[in-house]
Amino acid sequence: MLLNIRLFARARDLAGSDTISVELPEGATVGNLRSALSDQYPSLDPVIPNLHVAIGTDYAKDSATLDKSQSISCFPPVSGG
Repeated sequence: MLLNIRLFARARDLAGSDTISVELPEGATVGNLRSALSDQYPSLDPVIPNLHVAIGTDYAKDSATLDKSQSISCFPPVSGG
């Protein structure tokens, strides 16, 4: 399945785009997405370990199953004052 992933902040800067497409098998999980991001977009490697993944408006654990009808967003932790 082909997933369109929205990227924010440093992840967007590293990828050079605010949206990327990732190819994953049916029944893939957020953990599989992390691996695929590293394989398909190695420029994201610096942020992948700490990347937050949201399905819709909720944060998702690595065990959450993905499907192509979902809205998926990824962003690194934000800090500041």
